[in-house]
Amino acid sequence: MNAGPPGPVRTLRPARTTATRQKLFDASMELIGERGAAGVTVDEIAAAAGVSKGTVYYNFGSKSELIAQLLRHGVDILKARLQEAPGQEAAAQGAATAVSGDPLLAMEAMIGQALDFMSEYPSFARLWVSENWRTPSEWQGTFAVLRGELLAVIGEAVERVAQAYPVDSTVPRGSLETAIFGACFVVGLDRQTYHPERTRDQSVAAIMAFMRGYVLQQPGPRG
Repeated sequence: MNAGPPGPVRTLRPARTTATRQKLFDASMELIGERGAAGVTVDEIAAAAGVSKGTVYYNFGSKSELIAQLLRHGVDILKARLQEAPGQEAAAQGAATAVSGDPLLAMEAMIGQALDFMSEYPSFARLWVSENWRTPSEWQGTFAVLRGELLAVIGEAVERVAQAYPVDSTVPRGSLETAIFGACFVVGLDRQTYHPERTRDQSVAAIMAFMRGYVLQQPGPRG
């Protein structure tokens, strides 16, 4: 079925106050996590946040814009954590540290940060998974932009691995980044919902299997 062209990219204007925005974010995520974006009204969000409906419209303009702002807010948090994971900043600057000396270890740390984010913000992860591939979607354009930003961060980490190790050139890079990206969401939510007995390290190791398969076996990074 032809889903049609992507929806328009939302203009994500900032809320008037950080405190109000955070209250609305927390309330919205809890409600959306329970019933999905379509099943939540502005009245319910306002009541849960302890603000008037007028405040929601004042800060976000509409329910659709509120959802777009929630997506941006969550992605900004996730991006910051990925980029600040042990070894990532140093590796990007070419510095040598215990972690960034091996970009595979830096990638492992980054995936751990992604799973920690899923544990801390499970409602955001569910919102992303449930709405991202819904077609047609009024937030399709917003998802495309935010997804591209996250894939770019992962791609930079993968590139550092490719510069340090001989890798399998038959593996398409775009698909590799997408596999890692999707696995972080799915493995993180699956662990919370169905397999709480699985440890964080076991989940990280499962996702790292993508990277271990991409790297041709060598005693250590070259260079």
